[in-house]
Amino acid sequence: MQTVRFICLSAALAMTAPAAAAGLKMVDVPADGSGPAIKVAVWYPSNDPPSPIKFDAFILRGAKDGAVRGHKLPLVVMTHGRGGSFVGNSDTAEHLADEGFVVASLNHPGDTASDKSRIGELSIYLQRPKDVSRVIDHMITVDPWFATVDPNRIGIFGFSRGGYTGLVTVGARPNFLAGLPMCEGRTDKICGELRGPQFSNLPMMHDRRIKAATIVDPMTIFFTAESFSDVTVPVQLWASETGFDGVDHKAIETINAALKVPHTLNKIENSQHFSFIRVCPAGVAGQEPIVCNDPPGFDREQFHVRLNSSVAEFFRANL
Repeated sequence: MQTVRFICLSAALAMTAPAAAAGLKMVDVPADGSGPAIKVAVWYPSNDPPSPIKFDAFILRGAKDGAVRGHKLPLVVMTHGRGGSFVGNSDTAEHLADEGFVVASLNHPGDTASDKSRIGELSIYLQRPKDVSRVIDHMITVDPWFATVDPNRIGIFGFSRGGYTGLVTVGARPNFLAGLPMCEGRTDKICGELRGPQFSNLPMMHDRRIKAATIVDPMTIFFTAESFSDVTVPVQLWASETGFDGVDHKAIETINAALKVPHTLNKIENSQHFSFIRVCPAGVAGQEPIVCNDPPGFDREQFHVRLNSSVAEFFRANL
């Protein structure tokens, strides 16, 4: 889970993003009875040249509103970690777009760098999977995306709390009572909610349209070995060596053992949780050491070449 000042990090990371052939368009999923409006960054194949694109305090590079290259393309929905944004894994999104995918990377309302209003509420764990389904609904029904996206080839990429989100959307059943041990001696809101009866056995939002999932260093505190019997799609798991707040590499091994579907586990030696976030520029590394500084000898830039290539290969094989 992410507990750092992600706005500044997002800005700096975006400003240093390399040129990419991907088109980039900002999309708003309107509010409805299921939840508030959702901001989505959509990357897609395009032949148009990229340029710097300013979004409020930060800059991305892409072919802004460029023409889409292709029709009926596979879609990957990307879900960020606690208090994150669509910028954190944008290098992976750009690579997937260059490889022929449409990537819809959403900012979860109430749990983003710019809106933390529900970041400490248990309800956000119920809302996040609904956010994903609403984005899919939009991308397969609204012009121009319904002609661009193949509704039968949809995947999900989730990092940290987004990894939790991805697992739930493909059928995992969280057991919120499993999170009670972390609340010993705590009186914050989320622990008060966990102690209440209303969260002991709640229905979750699964989305059977999703055919494959890349799950990156997922938050594990609400999962048990029994949580995964309803997962029916291929899963690519990634785990750091150290984990982080709510992310336990040993629990990820439990997930790996519990999955009965085709799956792989990639354990990255000498890595930390945020090694899966794109490379930080030098000016930010000193300000955000938890996010930016990897263990000695770990080359994040080189690792992301491997990560992005492997993620693209997984989705090509399963979508």
